[in-house]
Amino acid sequence: MNREEKAELLSLVNGLVSGAESVVVSHYRGLTVAEISELRAKARDLGCELRVTKNRITRLALKGTNFEDLSDLFKGPTIMAYANDPISACKLCVEFAKANEKFVVVGGGLSSGKLSMAEIERLATIPSMDELRAKLIGLLQAPGAQLARVTKAYSEKEAA
Repeated sequence: MNREEKAELLSLVNGLVSGAESVVVSHYRGLTVAEISELRAKARDLGCELRVTKNRITRLALKGTNFEDLSDLFKGPTIMAYANDPISACKLCVEFAKANEKFVVVGGGLSSGKLSMAEIERLATIPSMDELRAKLIGLLQAPGAQLARVTKAYSEKEAA
């Protein structure tokens, strides 16, 4: 990789991280290609992205961003999950780590600062925006549906 390619990669990673709301760093040593492909598919489903880059370039790219505190996590075979919301990257990495012992979450952060492992796990348990929207719609529809059932039952009694 020559200087121009490194500079291009550095600016690409800096742009991706600067625009992200959350970043989770994990070690993936020992995962097969099929397992990595499965992880990437799950990432697409959750709306987050994965990036494997050179650790040195990533540490340089983090400078001047909200995730500069994470640069010490980039040692060994690391993969970075990032998303535009605070939940999906955490959810992806924590759930995948539970299913695969070779995938280890080492840390992460939000645009507001570094997260502890407990905070990452707590964020992973929060429902996604789609799930929250579905629950809200269900709550809003419930009174109308109950009213319809009551009036239908009342009209059936009167007809009988």
